[in-house]
Amino acid sequence: MTKYIFVTGGVTSSLGKGIISASLAKLLQSRGYRVTIQKFDPYINIDPGTLNPYEHGECYVTEDGAETDLDLGHYERFLNTPTSKANNITTGRIYQNVINKEREGAFLGKTVQVVPHITDEIKRNFRILGESGDYDIVITELGGTVGDIESLPYIEAVRQFRWEIGSGNSLVIHLTLVPFLAAAGELKTKPTQHSVKMLLEYGIQPDILVCRTEHHLNMDIRKKIALFCNVNINAVIESIDASTIYDVPLLMLKEQLDKTVLTKLKLSHKNEPSLENWKDFLGRLKNPTADVRIALVGKYVELPDAYKSITEAFIHAGAAKECKVRVEYIPSESLTPGNAVEKLKGLHGVLVAPGFGERGFEGKIEAIRYVRENNIPFFGICLGMQCAVVEFGRNVLGLENANSTEMNPDTRHPVIGMMEDQKTITNKGGTMRLGAYACELKKNSKAAAIYGKTSISERHRHRYEFNNNYLKQYETAGLIPSGINPENNLVEIVELKNHPFFVGSQFHPELKSTVANPHPLFINFVAASLAYARKK
Repeated sequence: MTKYIFVTGGVTSSLGKGIISASLAKLLQSRGYRVTIQKFDPYINIDPGTLNPYEHGECYVTEDGAETDLDLGHYERFLNTPTSKANNITTGRIYQNVINKEREGAFLGKTVQVVPHITDEIKRNFRILGESGDYDIVITELGGTVGDIESLPYIEAVRQFRWEIGSGNSLVIHLTLVPFLAAAGELKTKPTQHSVKMLLEYGIQPDILVCRTEHHLNMDIRKKIALFCNVNINAVIESIDASTIYDVPLLMLKEQLDKTVLTKLKLSHKNEPSLENWKDFLGRLKNPTADVRIALVGKYVELPDAYKSITEAFIHAGAAKECKVRVEYIPSESLTPGNAVEKLKGLHGVLVAPGFGERGFEGKIEAIRYVRENNIPFFGICLGMQCAVVEFGRNVLGLENANSTEMNPDTRHPVIGMMEDQKTITNKGGTMRLGAYACELKKNSKAAAIYGKTSISERHRHRYEFNNNYLKQYETAGLIPSGINPENNLVEIVELKNHPFFVGSQFHPELKSTVANPHPLFINFVAASLAYARKK
């Protein structure tokens, strides 16, 4: 029978439930168990696809085209296994499913209520991955904190679910904060006690407490927490601040979180964790032999979580090249023809980030012109690739005021235009080109050399595409469409001849970069930036 682990949070948000869930999953996976993680979010949006990145960080896209919470990126990066739409459920999706059933007549004669109808739908979603037969253990992270109004149906569903599947088949890990009060000079356990007390009021006794802290928990503190929160002393786990999230699995191993979990779930400690590759990655990450400064030009740079997968992909690629990648965030709105040189001076590479809308668009164009003319390594992702096409059209092909129809629907030279099948769509949520699509790379292209093959698959999230009416002009002038979708002939990759590294991808390669498999485009971009840095 599949075993279930629920991860809840208390005291405050942003304690790192996603990282703890991913770290535990990594440890269990390294012991030979088949593990997956799902995230339940308490907001009423159907998915994060329409949320501003300032609200919620980046929107992570799965292979099957689901727009999901950024924690799913952590799950994939740690476990090196893909997630799906079943791995991220929101309150909006739960209510939508229940309301659709009500309209179809599934509850005829019944008053539809939070209990049992909403909680039953939540429990049904708890089970979906477990009943697939693919996993021994399903870890379910519940967003928000205990005591939030919107979290209550999830907590009640967990209580019911645990009662239904019987003892020994599930456990609850509660993540809390043990703050250090400088004035008193000591750690305080009271917030954790109150958080657990609130969970108990809802009928759930946590099995394990993971305590986020800036200082080590001594035995007295652990005993106090165990006594007042009614858990075993070995179930009080210290989660101290780490220099990198990739340290956390090893910190949890030291705290024996995986052993405690397996004991409580009555599972065999069959193998010791096999983490040699992980330790090797950490060794290279922490002992770089060089460093490079790479600009990330985007419109949401005030919140680094808006580009989480990109910054993590740089970490993976940097470790692969034993190089520290120093990402410098540059707001695209701040770039003008007059200051682009000054702002980008001294950098060894420039990545122009994805995004939507006109704000900051012209700044991205200026950044690309500078790196193209000065042979500085350039990598454009999604809108970044489209900006490269517009810049080349304006400044090399002489297409006056060339543009994307997203920015100017009436442009004389729509070198980027909306896909035909997108033109009739009016709903915003979940309607873009989403998920994995095939791409054929031209033989002898830089892209084919980077990937080491000519058939690839990458994930997408966009409505606008390269306008094939301009294809010949671009190719003749040296901006080569080196990757094409075989089904609809859309351009997926462009690259510039006679440039150390100038690549734009319509897809999002950062979404497939993991610790075990750093993405080849990022590895090669970092290598080109490193070569440029050494030349200077």
